[in-house]
Amino acid sequence: MDKRIGAQYYTIRDFCQTLDDFEKSCEKVSKIGYKTVQLSAIGDFDPNDIKTILDKNNLKAVCTHRPADNYLNNIEKEIEFHKIIGCDVAGLGAMPYGEATSGSVKRFIEEFSPVAERLGAEGLTFAYHNHCWEFMKEDGRFIMDMMLGGFKSDNLKLILDVYWLAYAGINPAKFIRAYGDRLACIHFKDLKIDWHKQKFAEIGYGNLDWDEIIAACDDSEAKYALVEQDVCDDDPFVCLERSYKFLSQKGFE
Repeated sequence: MDKRIGAQYYTIRDFCQTLDDFEKSCEKVSKIGYKTVQLSAIGDFDPNDIKTILDKNNLKAVCTHRPADNYLNNIEKEIEFHKIIGCDVAGLGAMPYGEATSGSVKRFIEEFSPVAERLGAEGLTFAYHNHCWEFMKEDGRFIMDMMLGGFKSDNLKLILDVYWLAYAGINPAKFIRAYGDRLACIHFKDLKIDWHKQKFAEIGYGNLDWDEIIAACDDSEAKYALVEQDVCDDDPFVCLERSYKFLSQKGFE
């Protein structure tokens, strides 16, 4: 795994809706020490402008979350977008049909297999980001296994979110070791308990075993780790800095 820890921009999405704000956010992220980023939920910007701003701040885009309609209805433009910004993992943030069921998974496989094939032909990796509902069971099988089984192993990788694994009662490190060859990126996201509620937390401020998770990641085929915090109790940039400082003590830079 690349030890250049990344920032998932969903964490700072509210500060990335205009190009000026996006540039200011990139400056802050770079100043913290991050060297890679995932572009998710940002404004609809020209990819050339994105690349210019990233380069100016010594940041590399290693992953995206892009709208499902873009992949289905304008795949050539998406290929161009990823090539211009220099990003080889084309991500999808969630199942586009609402809840993940065997029926929606079947539709997903039918509609997105050609997308994955086309991206792969251009040297791009199609990757899916999980939540907890992929770990519901139908007829004794996880929805996740139905989905992965419907694609060639090289055509669908995962942007694996360890928070949602833990939320679903799945041990993150064990899952990473079992599915290591299907991983493109890992979302590092901690889980803390507030009375009876499970909440998002900065890395190292929650209950997940990061030594165990990092060791499993190092043995997997995941290329990049990206810090994400869906909801922050403090300024999102402060939260990103806390996570960065913790991970810098664990061998990341």
